[in-house]
Amino acid sequence: MAKIRITQVKSRNGKPERQKRTLDALGIRKLNHSVEKEATPQILGMVARVSHLVKVENI
Repeated sequence: MAKIRITQVKSRNGKPERQKRTLDALGIRKLNHSVEKEATPQILGMVARVSHLVKVENI
């Protein structure tokens, strides 16, 4: 499986609770925090839900 790096680039303040929980599930805790994950369909679906808040890079 390919790996991706997910970095939060916009604030979670004022966003719906569902988007905040999605960021928590991805392991992103604060602004400019990055995590590396396997590019599974489940992870890619979560990234699509919060794509306006994060930057995604292939590793």
